[in-house]
Amino acid sequence: MKIIIHNKNNLKETDITEVVKRVKILIINSNNEILLGYSHNDYQFPSEHVEKGENLDQTIKREIKEETGIILKNQNFKPLVKVISYYKNWPEKGKNRKTEINYYELKTDEKTNLNNTEYTESEKDGHFELKYIPLENVQKILKENAKK
Repeated sequence: MKIIIHNKNNLKETDITEVVKRVKILIINSNNEILLGYSHNDYQFPSEHVEKGENLDQTIKREIKEETGIILKNQNFKPLVKVISYYKNWPEKGKNRKTEINYYELKTDEKTNLNNTEYTESEKDGHFELKYIPLENVQKILKENAKK
């Protein structure tokens, strides 16, 4: 797995006062389409904070169920990249945060089931919906969306 580190302030592990871990999942079906969430006029990969006592696989399964309604049993998640970022004086002065975002690929043809989803109030307010996007169009769509 590739690891990318951003640390412009050259913080050491001993400087860190808070660690936040997240997962982002790229769900791809056999039609070479990626499943993205769309809310508040913004596309997003299913993603979630790792909760206390959870490992990354548990977080992935929980998030996939919450956002897509897909209940996974024994799926293999392929780690793609880990991005580690260090932030000085964040979220407030005197605190230093380390953020780890773990990107995974999941290939599945399981169908979404909106009866199993658990959307947040923000997602509901933003009219959250799931969209399959052909892989060859993803980069273009995400770039266009970023300009909004």
